[in-house]
Amino acid sequence: MTEIGAVGLVLHPRRDCAQVIGTMVDWAHSRDIKLFGVESEVERAQGAVSAIDAAELADRVDLLVSLGGDGTMLRAMRLGIPDQTPVLGVNLGKLGFLAEIDPPELSDALCAIDEHRYTTEPRSGLRAVTEGKNAVAFNDIALVRVPGNGMAAVRLHVEGHPFVSYSADAVVVATPTGSTAYSFSAGGPIISPRAEGLLITPVAPHSTFNRAVFLSSGEKLALEITGGQLGVEADGLLIGHVGEGTVIDIEVLPAAAQVVRLGRTTFYQRAQRKFGLSGFTSTTE
Repeated sequence: MTEIGAVGLVLHPRRDCAQVIGTMVDWAHSRDIKLFGVESEVERAQGAVSAIDAAELADRVDLLVSLGGDGTMLRAMRLGIPDQTPVLGVNLGKLGFLAEIDPPELSDALCAIDEHRYTTEPRSGLRAVTEGKNAVAFNDIALVRVPGNGMAAVRLHVEGHPFVSYSADAVVVATPTGSTAYSFSAGGPIISPRAEGLLITPVAPHSTFNRAVFLSSGEKLALEITGGQLGVEADGLLIGHVGEGTVIDIEVLPAAAQVVRLGRTTFYQRAQRKFGLSGFTSTTE
């Protein structure tokens, strides 16, 4: 990252961000750095942050700062795709996997970034394409049954060949980042964010084969809908409905986002805290 001249803020739509916005404003003013934010979100900043269209935000700034939880962080990562703008996550509320710091650490973190004392961690994304439409996600693409319309019946095609069929409440295609989200709640494994690939997990499967499958990032995946009326979700957001006969192509987007890391915690330490896991210590008798 070059010297910071402008920072973009991505705000949680409901949580109180006033204190952290104030910290950002004071820091930016002391360094003559411009602050921008999405038009619909920065009214809370009372004129201290310049409003800009969401599509232009990443192009105008050197750093995106997400103020919220993992959902806000995922949105900031999607906004940063065109320019691979680094994203710093500030956790407001429950502990997330993506946020790097809590509000009390914000001033020190911003100074460290301005002084180039940081690293960036690449995160792969997913692009789902069907019938000329596409959606991008960093956690997962999920095909979810519509109540009253039968199970989600989905056939996986790998490298152009049918591989396995699922009948389930949903079928989730996750990145390693998303392995700790919807896929995990369905019994899927935790995967290191440094891995590259696709994790396919059935939710409440009714089919004989009920296990998750992990593909390399270079293997082509297509999902054929063989039954049911399904909702298509990208990072939990409904993007449309599909029916029998629809084919959805899934493409891995390597290193599509850059997450700022300051070396304070590891992915595994965040996982321990999130899931209440105990560390193992050796003892001698």
